[in-house]
Amino acid sequence: MQRLATRNPFYVGITLLVTAIAFVGFWPTYFGPLFAGTVDKLPVIHVHAAVYVGWLALFIAQAWFAATRRMDLHVRLGNFGIGYGVLVIVMGVTAAIWMFAVRLRAGNFDDAAGRLVAPLMDMVFFAPLFAAAVRLRRKPELHKRLMIVATTVLLIAAVGRMTFLGRPWPVLLVWSSPLLLGAVYDVVRRRAVPWIYLLGVAVIATRLFGTAPVRDSAAWHEFATWLASVVS
Repeated sequence: MQRLATRNPFYVGITLLVTAIAFVGFWPTYFGPLFAGTVDKLPVIHVHAAVYVGWLALFIAQAWFAATRRMDLHVRLGNFGIGYGVLVIVMGVTAAIWMFAVRLRAGNFDDAAGRLVAPLMDMVFFAPLFAAAVRLRRKPELHKRLMIVATTVLLIAAVGRMTFLGRPWPVLLVWSSPLLLGAVYDVVRRRAVPWIYLLGVAVIATRLFGTAPVRDSAAWHEFATWLASVVS
């Protein structure tokens, strides 16, 4: 396999930023109570959280191995990471449908259907970006940027819990900040058009502003009704 070209700690910094956003967003509702011993979540949520934290750890490790020129470890861990990325998708869909069923049993179909949209959309956007990154792993400049975009897309659940941000535009800015920094880096240091990062920002904006129209559509209501008949 071709050796990756990454030799810059900038990408390690990006992975740490992504991880910091995730932990800040989830601290009040999950990580804080978890460390305090007061968390009250279903087992499926704990498994989902563990898988996600594992993905962030893998993300940081891969950037670190590339930056420190340990490409043997980067490639070896990358082979494991392909399967782990599939696990992230499977667990994301599983947790979403599980919680849909729980809310259905509580007797509120509209709430269950409405809250199912976001996590499924996250997987719909993450999956093709991750697949493209895997497909292009022998082209390191594309591969690493696609991995950054794919992982940043998953931050919406964390950023959405940052109630202090208020309006959608600050949410968009914080959520897309790893991609915006990557774009600036490409323009300033590489004199390159950061099209992958710009694509990522467009995906994030679509996810942020497109969730409500999907949730309110007749097609989504029909899908949720069908799914309710399956899981009931």
